Amino acid sequence: MGMIATVGLVLHPNRDSKPAIDTIVDWARGHGATVLGLPDEVGRIDCQAVPVDQSALVARADLLVSLGGDGTVLRTMRLGANTATPVLGVNLGRLGFLAEIDAEELPAALSCIDEHRYTVEPRMAVTSTLPDGSPVTAFNDIAMVRVPGDGLAAIEVSVNGQPFIRYAADAVIVATSTGSTAYSFSAGGPIVSPTVEAVLVVPASAHSAFNRALVLSADEQVTLDLLPTSGQLAVEVDGGIGGHLGPGDRITVRAARAAARVVRLGTTTFYQRARRKLRVPDSAETDV
Repeated sequence: MGMIATVGLVLHPNRDSKPAIDTIVDWARGHGATVLGLPDEVGRIDCQAVPVDQSALVARADLLVSLGGDGTVLRTMRLGANTATPVLGVNLGRLGFLAEIDAEELPAALSCIDEHRYTVEPRMAVTSTLPDGSPVTAFNDIAMVRVPGDGLAAIEVSVNGQPFIRYAADAVIVATSTGSTAYSFSAGGPIVSPTVEAVLVVPASAHSAFNRALVLSADEQVTLDLLPTSGQLAVEVDGGIGGHLGPGDRITVRAARAAARVVRLGTTTFYQRARRKLRVPDSAETDV
């Protein structure tokens, strides 16, 4: 018996997903499977996906298919967080790190998954609770970012309750290994293999004497205290605004191991994707 009885779709808000959806629906029809989607997403497209709410989508899907780019994959991972449902990223735009295939590869990829010819990559998340009680989960990063026109992010970082360093910066980013190629990378953080369970703390445009990133174990929790000199900060969760913080506020960030599972079919490696996406040059030749 095949693995896939129900496919759940998550769509990019703007990119044209209809050809890919039609491909998935045709494949599903030929394999006796059902295709589900969120009402506000599949409702704007003339397709045969069945609209269901978010909880039903996650509960019923044997496979979640993300149609878009890395941002859509991250949203799909957050929707399916802490479930065993694997996520297949389908690229509809520029090359990303998380999308595994392009749209034209969908029929073969779905058949491989249906026949259990794939692997999964567990992906760690970082989680926190904002001062207003709102829980947040990110697979790339949680970032405390200065609001334009306000003061710097002045933050004391403690590890397992022990104060370690104070940063004054445009932002302080707490990232996963997955997120090491996102905001953290642009702020000067290291590239970390997604197989490494690590938490990165990276200042962006640090104005303090200490401007180095920290690489911590997934077992260590990070507490960030906004100092009295800090400006108002936006909390960005995988790039979207999750809330705001002010001087005196505190959040603690913890790792959540294997919070999502990403499908891999063995077509490319992380390092191949990183070279293309980040445009890593070849090493300079040296005279011997």
